[in-house]
Amino acid sequence: MQLLFNFVTPNLLQELSKIAMPVVFNEPLSFLQRMSEYMEHTHLIHQACSLSDSMDRMQVVAAFAVSAVASQWERTGKPFNPLLGETYELTREEEGYRLISEQVSHHPPISAFHAQSLKQEFEFHGSIYPKLKFWGKSVEAEPKGTMTLELLKHKEAYTWTNPMCCVHNIILGKLWIEQYGTVEIVNHSTGDKCVLNFKPCGMFGKELHKVEGHIQDKSKKKRRVIYGKWTECMYSVDPKVYDTYKKSDKKSGSDSKKLKQEADEMPEVQETVTVIPGSALLWRITPRPPHSAQMYNFTSFAMTLNELEPGMERLLAPTDCRLRPDIRAMENGDIDSASTEKERLEEKQRAARRERSKDEEEWSTRWFHLGTNPHTGAEDWLYTGGYFDRNYTDCPNIY
Repeated sequence: MQLLFNFVTPNLLQELSKIAMPVVFNEPLSFLQRMSEYMEHTHLIHQACSLSDSMDRMQVVAAFAVSAVASQWERTGKPFNPLLGETYELTREEEGYRLISEQVSHHPPISAFHAQSLKQEFEFHGSIYPKLKFWGKSVEAEPKGTMTLELLKHKEAYTWTNPMCCVHNIILGKLWIEQYGTVEIVNHSTGDKCVLNFKPCGMFGKELHKVEGHIQDKSKKKRRVIYGKWTECMYSVDPKVYDTYKKSDKKSGSDSKKLKQEADEMPEVQETVTVIPGSALLWRITPRPPHSAQMYNFTSFAMTLNELEPGMERLLAPTDCRLRPDIRAMENGDIDSASTEKERLEEKQRAARRERSKDEEEWSTRWFHLGTNPHTGAEDWLYTGGYFDRNYTDCPNIY
């Protein structure tokens, strides 16, 4: 990892998201593809659509919000920075949705996505501006941007922001990931709110991966407690049952023994989630394939994202990630070609920016526009529409 230290040190004063990292630190996916992994557990959205009670729907939406970041577990490879104007399309007819994403800004790097049900049951959209900070031994990513899930049949809209993510031991030692911070999910139609606390690891690793929180109605009365781990599963239980269990658990002194741990050292993973009697399972993570560790710790879902099936190329926009030569070369194991192509594409992007600057020309996004989120009132990147009409005449030549 000394190579990384030598590379990062001269750039400490720059924002890390602007640094072109050597290709050996990458995984063969673009950040746009990584973002589409939010859709791995789309069955939870379909489940929420089918429920008649708003509190039940909130529970499942909360589970979906947690599941959307679960694929980051042990994913220490850096996705390729999307080029300005790059897109990614994902259509899953068997799961009833399609998604389009676009890199709408380069400085700062902003990625926007929009997913919609094929049966007009839901829309899920948002934009991500990953603000990165270097803390010596670790890199912290704050995923600025709002997620919006609309359940159309119920005329409900939920919004939230994702937790912070930190990669430890980037200089020396075993890389490991934790997510922490408060995630607040708001149902703008009913006033219900779910507050989830992604717990930081702490000095002894006791809280590693844990998520705990509650759902409250518009009068702020606690209706359900949510608990589990973002790497495993999430449960729901009545608040009174939860409080009774916690009090008895405290009296029995069943806290795990404290383990000596150095700062930034990967803690020993504590016991899996202890299920409180009377709890309902909301979500359980899909096991990773046996060869995942040899494939960048990809999930089965992630392994399909770069597939280019016969006949697909003529349907895709020419800006689609699947057509990026550097990512394709890396997937094929040709690291030298991947590095050469990455440098060529980045220089082509810089040259195009210089030309626009010389001509005083502004970059124009193709599929998204900057507007106002109707539910939060905040500035947001919204889908303009038209991508699936398959008219790509105005698409830029970025590869």
